[in-house]
Amino acid sequence: MTKRVLVISDLHCGHEYGLTPPDWWERDVPDVKHLAKVGRFQRQLWNFFSSWVEKLKPIYMLIVNGDAIEGKGVKSGGTELITADRNEQVQIAKTAIDLVDAQKIRLLYGTRYHSGTDEDWEKGLANVLTGDVEIKGHAFLDVNGCKLSVKHKISKSIVPHGRMTPLARARLWNVIWNSEWERQPKADILIRSHVHYFQFCGGDNWLAIITPALTYYSHFGVRECEGVVDVGMVYFDFNEDGSYKWVPILANFDSLRVQAEVL
Repeated sequence: MTKRVLVISDLHCGHEYGLTPPDWWERDVPDVKHLAKVGRFQRQLWNFFSSWVEKLKPIYMLIVNGDAIEGKGVKSGGTELITADRNEQVQIAKTAIDLVDAQKIRLLYGTRYHSGTDEDWEKGLANVLTGDVEIKGHAFLDVNGCKLSVKHKISKSIVPHGRMTPLARARLWNVIWNSEWERQPKADILIRSHVHYFQFCGGDNWLAIITPALTYYSHFGVRECEGVVDVGMVYFDFNEDGSYKWVPILANFDSLRVQAEVL
């Protein structure tokens, strides 16, 4: 049987520009410019996510590859949060994950800054989800004979042509772990996230992917970063013989586009 696997990451639920279900939308109020902008983005991102989820069903497994919640937002003084209550952020993430209605859910721990320095709120998220649910720091999965290495964090590049290098390095380390020490399964597919852009590389018998994010704007990103941010997700269809196809789904709705100020 073909098994469909959906991979999402960097939801940052609780951030005003994170993945936000309808019950937490800001009001689209024309006379309150900031709230109107946030509200429009939240609606467009949720509509993008939910409409694609419905098209892709039935989904055998959902992989949530880290940073499911935003956390306290300490570096911005909490000014970008819908709610600072991480229990509520977990509920926001749960609502989004429940929509997928996958047979299996595999969560990966994100960064401590978002998921908690003294506790793992993503473990709490795993505990409130129902069904076949597990959370790991680094997951090795076998889907119809195809081996996956899944982990949240990977280093980023400040130049466009360097974005594939960390993926190639991750692949080489996996090969060394396997061939020299036999301590890891040799992965056919490596999946990483964290850096909020989509990239991939590979060879005749391997593929490595950095997944796009399900969040967008932040004070840090606007003020300190240059690179393109990609919004979206990736899905795989694994055939019974271990072969597969994979499809990136990238968003390009209106709220992602900046208009020049006309003077």
